[in-house]
Amino acid sequence: MILVADTITVKFGGLTAVNGVSFTVEAGEIFGLIGPNGAGKTTVFNSLTGLVNPSTGTVTFEGSRIDGRPPYEVAKAGIARTFQNIRLFRELSALDNVRIARHTQTSASLWSGVFGLPRARREERETVEKSRALLELVGLDSRAHEPAGSFPYADQRRLEIARALAIEPRLLLLDEPAAGMNPNEKEGLVAFIRDIRDQFNLTICLIEHHVPLVMGVCDRIGVLNFGRIIAVGAPAEVRDNRAVIDAYLGDES
Repeated sequence: MILVADTITVKFGGLTAVNGVSFTVEAGEIFGLIGPNGAGKTTVFNSLTGLVNPSTGTVTFEGSRIDGRPPYEVAKAGIARTFQNIRLFRELSALDNVRIARHTQTSASLWSGVFGLPRARREERETVEKSRALLELVGLDSRAHEPAGSFPYADQRRLEIARALAIEPRLLLLDEPAAGMNPNEKEGLVAFIRDIRDQFNLTICLIEHHVPLVMGVCDRIGVLNFGRIIAVGAPAEVRDNRAVIDAYLGDES
């Protein structure tokens, strides 16, 4: 298991947003987290990446606890993510957005950069080359020097994925990657997610409201409802689970 979430509870004042959530993610798999609006999915992601600290429970990544660590330490440990509400540097170019994320993979000191020493120059060349390659991967290489804020919503989603890949993670968390995409783009996203999993030797955990996409791309799925896990299993098991059907459609009464 690359990731173990053990009885995570997150409270905001008197509101319990996530209540005793436990699940595991196996190395190399694509794990989906679904549920109705307000079920607590993004809060779970935030607790995994240090944006919120669980009130109780633990998060273990590759055998080490990461709950309570700040986001930059979680990123250095090997976890990258995208956001439900896109968080790009809108005034900066697409290339610069990806280059910034590469700082976790560089080691030259500040003074090396200030004085243009060979190590800093070499790392900068590598950063630009790898950033351009990632933009090409997501189909944005021709717009590398355009400001990120000028991109259509779906392209901003792709740019966020490129930026997340720039830190060379071992676990990639995607929060609603299909948001803003048309049906053809969503269909292509399934192949793209599988491709980056294989190409970069990644484990992927995603949140997505488009259930057919989740069913088509995920090896296993966890379902949240009112802050609790109500089902975990293969797509076919989850699809036929009575509690899941009730959560999405309501019971007969």
